[in-house]
Amino acid sequence: MGMRRLQKIAMRDSLLARYTETLGELMMRRYSEEAMRAGKAESDLANRSKSAFLATMSHELRTPLNAIIGFSDVIQATNSDASAHAEYAEHISKAGRRMLNVVSDILDMSKLEGGTLKLSLQPCSLNDVIDASVDAVQADAEAKSQTLDMRVNGELPLLTIDYKRIKQILVNLLSNAIKFTPDKGSIVLSAEPSPNGGAILTVTDTGSGMSAEQTATALRPFGQVQSYLSRTQEGAGLGLPIALGLAQIHGGNLHLESEPDVGTRAILTLPPPKRSVS
Repeated sequence: MGMRRLQKIAMRDSLLARYTETLGELMMRRYSEEAMRAGKAESDLANRSKSAFLATMSHELRTPLNAIIGFSDVIQATNSDASAHAEYAEHISKAGRRMLNVVSDILDMSKLEGGTLKLSLQPCSLNDVIDASVDAVQADAEAKSQTLDMRVNGELPLLTIDYKRIKQILVNLLSNAIKFTPDKGSIVLSAEPSPNGGAILTVTDTGSGMSAEQTATALRPFGQVQSYLSRTQEGAGLGLPIALGLAQIHGGNLHLESEPDVGTRAILTLPPPKRSVS
């Protein structure tokens, strides 16, 4: 092989090596730029969600505070009869409870995100939890002339759960169903044992429903399906993220299936009790 041919081969190999190196640098640079853009987009989304959440909180806290202050001033400034005082006191009580619920939700969400929420686990009857949850929201359903049914399929297992927190999940799911279902609509809470020894609880409604994108937003902390300016329902919007977090720290999960103008199914799965190893 001649010297000139060897030189050509060496030059070709050198050019190929430099081309490969340059191509690798370009690909790495492009990957880094895309990663930075994705990170910035995610950060911007989180910031927008938190800004919208703070705007909602401002409204949610100001409204009941104004009611508390306003009716207190009326009671102090007037000599109205006892029935009027009782009505004002009822408004004050409702406003105070609404504020307490908002603050409690914020604290629960903070503990879930920080991993500091502790469960009080003990063997519990799911039937008792279901009955108590339905009782807690029955008046709200009746106020909208809605039907609220319970359907238990099979014998539910005795699970090791935090009674208060599982009830909180079910009340949140039922309250959401009632809130977003029109008058004379229907809500069904069904429960059945799961094949692995746990349980599956489902809340089905005939409400406004959500798109797939809205469903994902509803389960995200600080996410708001309805923007602050277009909201038609009161609430901090933390009920579903809290329910999901509580289900997960129990070792279970919460899944939503929804369709606009058809309704929503919220499916809560709870794991079987852990068997002790002898």
